[in-house]
Amino acid sequence: MSTFFVTGANSGIGRALVEALAARGESNSIVLATRSEERTTPVLRELRSRYPAAKLQWVHLDVSDLGSVRRAAEAFLVTKQPIDVLVNNAGIAGTRRLSKDGFDITYATNHIGPFLLTNLLLPRLRESPQGRVVNVASNAHFAAKTMNWAGLERRTAPKRSGFKDYAATKLMNVLHAKELARRLSGSRVTTYALHPGAVASNIWRSIPWPVQWVMKRFMLSNEQGAETPLYCATAPELAAATGRYYYKSREGKTSPLAQDAALARELWERTEAITGS
Repeated sequence: MSTFFVTGANSGIGRALVEALAARGESNSIVLATRSEERTTPVLRELRSRYPAAKLQWVHLDVSDLGSVRRAAEAFLVTKQPIDVLVNNAGIAGTRRLSKDGFDITYATNHIGPFLLTNLLLPRLRESPQGRVVNVASNAHFAAKTMNWAGLERRTAPKRSGFKDYAATKLMNVLHAKELARRLSGSRVTTYALHPGAVASNIWRSIPWPVQWVMKRFMLSNEQGAETPLYCATAPELAAATGRYYYKSREGKTSPLAQDAALARELWERTEAITGS
């Protein structure tokens, strides 16, 4: 039996992923880490009805709020339950808000919060026979031609977060997986970043509806988008692979910037400083 901790698990790719995990016919333990108990309860009810062998639980987590991240990690760790796989899935794009900590909500949700969560849960992942950290990134990272360090700075007023900002956070996801792999070299924990495809998920919820409607007509389903995260989270053949990038359930290429080891180290150090982790 394996324990999977999945953020953003009540809708979109996350919802499809936890169903795929529950349906595998194993006694998997699956933690749905989400902001809303109200919206997650019907998901849990349906999954328990369809897959009674799966062990399912909810953890309250707003990944954009560093206080919430710390409380969620502490509440889970105190239970002494194992974690075999952490899937950093929660994401957002096209926002105009600040997080409770004063960061642009896109950067807080897509990179800063997941970075802190990973660090806090890492001791438990190290105890697993084969721990994994899976970052749901995107091929959008190719659009980031330079690193936008301003995204890691606190602000007093929000501004519209566009595609360049989303691309920057997805580059951060890839670099985070790469640097984490370097730091965990020789351990039993491996890391992965991936492109799920262009998926009609809830990540686009902050974009005006007419634009969403047009975009989603040409996108993959959430179930299709969950295939590569599921592969990275469970494939036995990836047990010895780490720090790599996947698309369509096979290893893929990243941008030259995503291969910059010095940039990955700097990103780690800067993010570590602002999260105090």
